[in-house]
Parts: sequence; C-alpha cells; structure tokens
Amino acid sequence: MLAEMKGINEECGVFGIWGHENAAELTYYGLHSMQHRGQEGAGVVVSDGEQLKAHKGLGLVNDVFKQADFSKLSGASAVGHVRYSTQGENTPENVQPLMFKSQTEGMALAHNGNIMNAETLSGELEGQGSILQTSSDTEVLAHLIKRSGMGINETSITDAINKITGAYAFVMLTEDKMYAALDPSGIRPLSIGRLGDAYVVASETCAFDQIGATFEREVLPGELVTINDEGIASIRFAIRGQRKMCAMEYVYLSRPDSDVNEVNVHASRKRMGKELAEASPADADMVIGVPDSSISAAIGYAEASGLPYEMGIIKNRYVGRTFIQPSQELREQGVKLKLAPVRGIVSGKRIVMIDDSIVRGTTSKRIVHMLKKAGAAEVHVRIASPSIQHPCCYGIDMSTRDELIAANHSVDEIGEIIGADSVAYLSEAGLTKAIVKDKTIHQGICMACMTGNYPVKENGEQEAVYRG
Repeated sequence: MLAEMKGINEECGVFGIWGHENAAELTYYGLHSMQHRGQEGAGVVVSDGEQLKAHKGLGLVNDVFKQADFSKLSGASAVGHVRYSTQGENTPENVQPLMFKSQTEGMALAHNGNIMNAETLSGELEGQGSILQTSSDTEVLAHLIKRSGMGINETSITDAINKITGAYAFVMLTEDKMYAALDPSGIRPLSIGRLGDAYVVASETCAFDQIGATFEREVLPGELVTINDEGIASIRFAIRGQRKMCAMEYVYLSRPDSDVNEVNVHASRKRMGKELAEASPADADMVIGVPDSSISAAIGYAEASGLPYEMGIIKNRYVGRTFIQPSQELREQGVKLKLAPVRGIVSGKRIVMIDDSIVRGTTSKRIVHMLKKAGAAEVHVRIASPSIQHPCCYGIDMSTRDELIAANHSVDEIGEIIGADSVAYLSEAGLTKAIVKDKTIHQGICMACMTGNYPVKENGEQEAVYRG
C-alpha cells in the first residue's frame, strides 16, 4: 500500500560484504536494491585491513553517493545501511553505519530493528561515564561492547548483545573481521550469500540478485556469525526462541523478489490473496490491486475467484514512496500525485480492490472515492492481512493504538468511513497458512500488531523457548 502505510515504516536495511576488491561499489548497489526499506539516509563504511573509511549522508542512495569518490573507499570489506528513523532524529550524526574509533581498533555498526531497553541502558552508560554522540539506539550496543575492556571479539559482542532486548539484525565491521547477529526470536530478516570467494550479508535476498551473489542461508535466531579471511564461523549467543519473523515483511515491507526466511515474498502474497478469496468472495466484475505491494495478492485473489485481474489503478513511478515522507501533509499530497484510476477500465464496473492493510483509513477512503469518481459502480475492499490494532515495538514505526482505525471501529464501521460497499480482512489463520511452510523451529511469524501477542517482552522474556 502507499500513504496508508504512513504509520508502518521499516527502520532500515543492512548490507555487508567481505573479500571483494570492489566492496564499496557492490555495497552501493546492494543498498540501492533495498532503497524501499529507508529513504532518509544511507551510508557505507569500508575497511582496507588497516583503517575504516566512511561515506554517508541524508537522502536517497543515489543522492548520497552521486559525488562519492570510490577510489577513496578502497578496501575488500564494507558495511552499508539505508535508514528510516524510528529511533533517533533524522540528523546526519544518526545516519548509519555508525563508526567508532579508539586507540587500538575501529568499528562500524549497522542495525535493523529496535532495542526496546535502549533508554534504560543509555542512562546506565551515561551514569558510568559514557558520552553518547547520537540519539540512535544503535550506539548503545557499541558502548556496551567497548566497555567490556577486552576489545572487539565474539565474547565482548555476545556479552553486550545479551544485555539488550528487542528485535535486531546487526552487521558490524572492524579492520579485520565482519560480524552479523540476529535476535533470539528472529523477528527481523538477515541472510548470508556468496559472490565467488566473497561473503555477503543483507536484510533482503534481492540485494544478492542485484550484485550477482547466490543465497547460502539465513542467519539463525540467536546466532552470531564471524567472517574473516579464514572463512565463516558461528556461535549461539542465546537460547533460541521459536522464530517469529515479522509478518509485515511478507505483507508489505519486503520486495516481492526477495525470499524471507526461505519463503518467496511474491508467492506468499499470492497465497494471501487466494486465502482471502476463499474466505471473503465478492459479487463483482473484476479484481484490481493497489500498487505495488498489493498486486501479488490481487493476482492470487483473481485466480482463486475466477474473476479477471485488471490494472484499475496506475502508479506514477517518478514519485517517491509516499508512506515514508516525513510529514503528514506531504504524505497526503503524495497519494494524489502517485495514484490514478484507469477510468476506461473501472467505469460502470463492480470492483474488488485488494490492499495489503489499513492503518488509519485515510488513504483507503481517498482511493475508494477516487475509483467511484472515475465511475466504478461498486468497490469491495479486501485486505490481504488481518486488521492492525496494536502498535509495534520491534522496529516498525507503527501508529499508536488511538490512531489505528481497526482498534476503534468494527469492520462495518470501517466500510462506512472509507466509503466501500463491503470490507473484509484476511484471517490470522489464513495469513499463517500463506506464509509458514512447516512447523519447524525455523518457521513462525510475529503478528503482534494484529493480535497483541508480543513474542518478546520489554523485560526480555520470550514467548516460547527452544532448547534444542
């Protein structure tokens, strides 16, 4: 969906590469493929084996790197980051990767997710004499690592990580090693790939395809991976919980060509549409999807219902992703610039409009109005996910409960508010069936924003624990 998702913004995307002479350039391309995960800032830090060198700034990847001198970013390893600020202000000092230097070693840190106890930890660190330079929760981890006094290694990193609570995927670079870690519940995505002899780590596998790398495996929940010239090594830093991958990665956030937890996003969205069609059919002439993330579900709905799929709404490709604009006024204006009905297709027709979710309802109302103004006889709204009724504390900038339309209105009331002839949501069981392939420890999704069942509590308690 578009501006409707203004309250659902992924914090960032992370990328790392080890062992390639064009590390900086490949990181640029990897970040470009994940631009959808954050548009407020981008950066890369490169290691040549002796020192770390950074280039970063506010804005889109192309804008940040259009005047970059890659000859000054030489090195065979790099980490990169695209950012949406859910924790910390959108200021240059908060743009990641955050880089830290000491007399003995340097460190660059890129993070996707949310450290729930960051405020408590930063208060403790300041009480012990630390001076934090940013308002980003990511900096807390760096201070915890360095305060161990034992340098940057697997032990100091695991000791630091075990003090934090939340959902996180970290990629860290020093002069001679790269580290990657995932929280014990595996809420955020992180994968490992290969490009010849080089190792690649990224939030989404579409970054591997962009640079010609091949997928190797997921970083497992509670796993710390170490990569250097000798190869790759792994340790478990925490008892692994049942994996609870964020359901919104499949519903909306990830690119359709990515595989998240070894499940293809496009295929899972098609299955969402099919499940929705079986549970909530509509007497209509055609199915349309709201570009772009709802198209896959619309195709699935059309296939299962036997209705034709039509391009009833077109998208202006030259307008940035609306939901991620920093002000409400710009978001609302962006909807008008970004979407337009195809009058010759929708006029006089009964339409099933597939969207991935409804947050506040304001954009859904505009789109329904836009379709009816273009002559649509009926608009039946079908949502390819359960209703969003709860805020997220795991790295998605979710609206407060008071702002969520489904938390305060019934389905019938929502239909009246947005002007639809009918509204229906995908069930929790239908979403699970569309995403989860099996019942192994590696499979499972977090639907906290839909169910209110949070897999990780602020005190660090996990919903389920796996001791195998």
